[in-house]
Amino acid sequence: MTARARKWIRIGFAGPGAVVIAVVVMAGMALWLPGGAAQIDNLVLPLILFPLIWAALFFHACLDGRLARVALVALGLFVLHGGLVAHKFLDKPAKAGPSATAEAQS
Repeated sequence: MTARARKWIRIGFAGPGAVVIAVVVMAGMALWLPGGAAQIDNLVLPLILFPLIWAALFFHACLDGRLARVALVALGLFVLHGGLVAHKFLDKPAKAGPSATAEAQS
């Protein structure tokens, strides 16, 4: 790979890649963080940590000498948290049996 190609890949991970991955991590964090006393801590904390997540991904992409490690960390976070979000939205509720529907109607 040429130095020019590595530079553009690094720019992609530091620029739009860092923003997209930070948004996905923020969405995934809401699923694994505990709710807290008011049941909103899992929603507020990722919003507050978003700039920190973005900055960590940005500086990691800019300062790490190995481009493969940058890609591995960024894509690993993306796949892990994207999978959590996808599982949450694709998870279908269990089919209710006849006894459950009878109790719900009464």
